[in-house]
Amino acid sequence: MSDIPTSLSEFPITRRWPARHPDRIQLYSFPTPNGVKVSIALEEMGVPYEAHKVTLADADVKSPEFLSLNPNNKIPAIIDPDGPGGRPLGLFESGAILLYLADKTGKLIGRDARDRHLVTQWLMFQMGGVGPLFGQLGFFHKFAGSEIEDPRPRERYVNEARRLLAVVEGALEGRDWIAGDYSIADIALAPWLNALDFYGAREITGWADHPRTVDYVARFYDRPAVQRGKNIPPRD
Repeated sequence: MSDIPTSLSEFPITRRWPARHPDRIQLYSFPTPNGVKVSIALEEMGVPYEAHKVTLADADVKSPEFLSLNPNNKIPAIIDPDGPGGRPLGLFESGAILLYLADKTGKLIGRDARDRHLVTQWLMFQMGGVGPLFGQLGFFHKFAGSEIEDPRPRERYVNEARRLLAVVEGALEGRDWIAGDYSIADIALAPWLNALDFYGAREITGWADHPRTVDYVARFYDRPAVQRGKNIPPRD
């Protein structure tokens, strides 16, 4: 195999998750806040794709086939059989995938260069702040970390979550969407804000004290494309 694949079949991941529609974007994912970013974006952009369920179990994400596409063993990942120059392109990292899809379709990235930078700014805010910090909050509040007696880790992430919610609340003053028009920044951010409910952490982070953010998440999930994409691939 050459360093740059020339066909979808050259990607080892397709041996474990074969493509039934090799002309479509192949999505390898699971419906977590990171995973649904890509399925929702694909639905919003109207891009044909084929979804493959890659569970979070080591048997999937640490399999040689998945690692061949994403050595960081995290979902989501994609292969676009019609990438730049007509050659297939494999990508991992949800933010990078969102930017790629926005550039490919010319959708949800703003109207001009200024808009694009603002969208990218808020996308990076989610990638570097809300996602990692809320994920740690979930670990220390709901999952194994909740058994740790030292209260300081949990307090740290509760306080950071409150701070980040305040940032979002302020940014939404006078606007419906985080960067102006609806964009990939919203697709990245809203599922992670909604994760506070899954973590049972809304009360401790003062969710109800952020009415613009509450309305923002509800508005996001009212979108038909979001409803279609929020459970792809299905858990069951």
